[in-house]
Amino acid sequence: MEKKYPDLYALMKDDPKAKEYFESLPEHIRSAISQRPSGVNSFESLWSYADNLTQGDR
Repeated sequence: MEKKYPDLYALMKDDPKAKEYFESLPEHIRSAISQRPSGVNSFESLWSYADNLTQGDR
């Protein structure tokens, strides 16, 4: 089972892969995710959130 974190910042502090992924995202996606950091509690939730936000970019 995937580890859950209190928020995006705790996730990135503990998981270098999540931090690297977040930093690879376009600025507007990072900004949108950063506005609701408590909505991200795992790498999968980060990926899913970013994927949903980029749907309009395709």
